[in-house]
Amino acid sequence: MTPTFSMCVYCGSRPGERQEFSAVAQAVGRWIGERGGQLVYGGGRTGLMGTVAEATRAAGGRVVGIIPKALVDKELANPLCDELHVVDTMHERKAMMGERADAFVALPGGIGTFEELFEIWTWRQLGYHDKPIGILDVAGYYAGLLDFLAHSVREGFMGEWQMGLIRSGDQAPALLEALIEEAGRHPRGDKLAEVL
Repeated sequence: MTPTFSMCVYCGSRPGERQEFSAVAQAVGRWIGERGGQLVYGGGRTGLMGTVAEATRAAGGRVVGIIPKALVDKELANPLCDELHVVDTMHERKAMMGERADAFVALPGGIGTFEELFEIWTWRQLGYHDKPIGILDVAGYYAGLLDFLAHSVREGFMGEWQMGLIRSGDQAPALLEALIEEAGRHPRGDKLAEVL
């Protein structure tokens, strides 16, 4: 069955210190799967990456993993993906993730997650795509970053319009629904899909 939408999830290859992080990764994966969606992610079995992939698969969703050769062993490439692409470089990984997704959301993660989030946001600013981007602020994880971004606007290094290119929220269903709606997709089970 063709997925109703494709959501790229950026998140940590570690589980983090709080139970809420794993819980939200499970919730996001379940939300994608239950609505007939496709997960596009970094292709690993460890940390939040593994959790969101397994939850998507268990809920009936499709999973596309994209991982560079250098990380196949480190992040334990996930053989249970419906598609597992092993690419040569991080640049190829991120380009393919960008192409395969209708929308993007960042869950808690480390430097790799930050880098992916900022690059896809920069690409949108430059007009390379116009796909929605979200930051899921679980347990206040991104509160400091969001404050800093507002500070950057106040100091004149970014404009409000740039901040308008991303959404943030602390409730997974509301944020995911907003991103998919902005992308013009209608997940199975969604009220809009039932009307159409």
